[in-house]
Parts: sequence; structure tokens; C-alpha cells
Amino acid sequence: MDEPERFRYRPDVFEHLLRHGVRPTDRTSPRLVRNFVRDLYKYEIRSLRDRYLRREFPKIEYASRVEALRLRYPVLALQPREFVE
Repeated sequence: MDEPERFRYRPDVFEHLLRHGVRPTDRTSPRLVRNFVRDLYKYEIRSLRDRYLRREFPKIEYASRVEALRLRYPVLALQPREFVE
């Protein structure tokens, strides 16, 4: 029986993942982790849009809020293979 593949996550990536409550093990695929974080981002961006549509904040703030949210997810600029050493 083959050993499952092991992954060693880069410390900076691991730190960013922890900020989102994601704690991959050495057996967690970087692709799975990135997809999960992407889904978290999509959920948050949709929630932000819904809040805007409910007029919880003015239109002039929307772009800056979207940008602030994007900046909280720097790992999404990386490919899964770049998550690991």
C-alpha cells in the first residue's frame, strides 16, 4: 500500500490560513485548502454585496470594502503548488 502524499506548507501561507480558521495537516491537499479558502472568500463577498443591497452602507464605500476584503485573502493570489515548500 502506498503512503499518502505529505505536504509541508510554507510558514507564511500557514499563518494566513490560520487567520481564516484553516489548519491543514501534512496530508491535506493544497488544492483542497485553496478551494476551501476561495469558497470562504466567495461567501464573504456575496455577504458584502447583500449588505450593500440592503443599504447597510453607501455605494461610495462598496469598492473600498471589496478591496479590503480582497486584501484579507492574499493566499488566493497563489496557485496550490505555491502553498507548499
